[in-house]
Amino acid sequence: MYINETKLKVRYVETDQMGIVHHSNYYAWFEVGRTEFIKESGISYKEMEAHNVLMPLVESRCKYIIGANYEDIVIIKTWIEELNGAKAVFSYEVIREEDNAQLAKGSTTHAFVNKEFKIINLKRKNPEIWSSIEKLFR
Repeated sequence: MYINETKLKVRYVETDQMGIVHHSNYYAWFEVGRTEFIKESGISYKEMEAHNVLMPLVESRCKYIIGANYEDIVIIKTWIEELNGAKAVFSYEVIREEDNAQLAKGSTTHAFVNKEFKIINLKRKNPEIWSSIEKLFR
């Protein structure tokens, strides 16, 4: 199983009045991690969309463990937990680089659909994209 690691520096705009990262930002970080993970497969989201393959979000969850602070360096670990022709489930861990503390963990589930938002079987619809993503799942 392949795990992508993406580093980010917490920006001031991402913090709340208490000086910690606002909970909504973790989902944006998940998206950054997922985008970088997909790039590692050899294809980008933009290229997938050009081939009539979209991946809308259908479910998400996040467990907040420790708050990140302004200027912390965080590592977003991303991997595929489940993959079939119709959907992909990505898992994430947010780790503070300084002390290796787990700050949050979560997952997002994405359906494979075409531009008309009809569910497709990616394995059959576009075997090239499927094999690119599937190789990172093994």
